[in-house]
Amino acid sequence: MDLKPFAPACERNRDPILSVLRKHFVGCGSVLEVGSGTGQHAVHFAAALPWLSWQCADLASQLPGIRQWLDEAGLPNTPPPLALDVCGSWPKGPYDAVFGANILHIVGSPEVDAFFAGVGRVLGAAGMLAVYGPFNTSGIYTSPSNRDFDAWLKMRDPRSGIRDAEAVKELAVQAGLHGVDDVAMPANNRCLVWRRG
Repeated sequence: MDLKPFAPACERNRDPILSVLRKHFVGCGSVLEVGSGTGQHAVHFAAALPWLSWQCADLASQLPGIRQWLDEAGLPNTPPPLALDVCGSWPKGPYDAVFGANILHIVGSPEVDAFFAGVGRVLGAAGMLAVYGPFNTSGIYTSPSNRDFDAWLKMRDPRSGIRDAEAVKELAVQAGLHGVDDVAMPANNRCLVWRRG
């Protein structure tokens, strides 16, 4: 069997993110996690928030690793992961919440647009959206480390890069969401939260 995937960043940021989710997902019953990566976040959050059905979703190539984490944890509130390309078909929904960590700066601008359009289609009437990652403010880097990280991202894939928070928030408005929180997180990251309606 392949080694279970492991992302050190997930271990470092999971508890600060969890504190935001505890506050904003308390009235939710179902969550779609877009870009579940290794599956580490899903296991940690689903264990800590047992009233949520935590649906992992990512590119098909990521699903074997996610299944390893879910199968090992054996939690009753983590259904099998779904294959999801944000520019393709999305699960039908509706979901009470959507969560995404460290995805908007990894993909290109068309995928960022598709992410918010997809969220707009699958969120329920009072649904919540939470995204975690680095963001610029009015086009300005919030730290030298984020500037360096952005340069590395663009060298790896010119389509990627740290997004401007104001531009992301405008995409959320277009998807029918309004902002409810913007939380500073460790390592110069932020957790942005919106509600439908």
